[in-house]
Amino acid sequence: MKKALVYTVGAAVLLSAIAFAADKPASNAAKADPAKANTVKIAKMNATGKVIEISEKAIIIERTVKDKVETMTFVLDKPTENIAVSDAVKISYIEKDGSLVASRVAKANPRKLEKKDTFKPAADKSATNKK
Repeated sequence: MKKALVYTVGAAVLLSAIAFAADKPASNAAKADPAKANTVKIAKMNATGKVIEISEKAIIIERTVKDKVETMTFVLDKPTENIAVSDAVKISYIEKDGSLVASRVAKANPRKLEKKDTFKPAADKSATNKK
């Protein structure tokens, strides 16, 4: 009886050792497309201002933020057309390696400030209604 118990325990230890030694298949999460796992969206920002200086490789604008004048320098991927100094522009850009890279430069439509008469005295209706 003791021999049968020892053989059974020994066989169980041997079979469990074989089971633990077998290779385990890789999990399904590791098989996912690596391009999708590493996708990082880059924030695209906008700036609107007046052109101070423009060249083939860079553009410098001046913009006002909360009553403070700020100068920004952008690196251009490609030269811009129909943009001159003192034009109002809108620039879409990203920050790359510590510099601002302009992806799109377009002329901005400056808002036309028209003076409107907000106070118009109403005609005296009581005088017009009396006959």
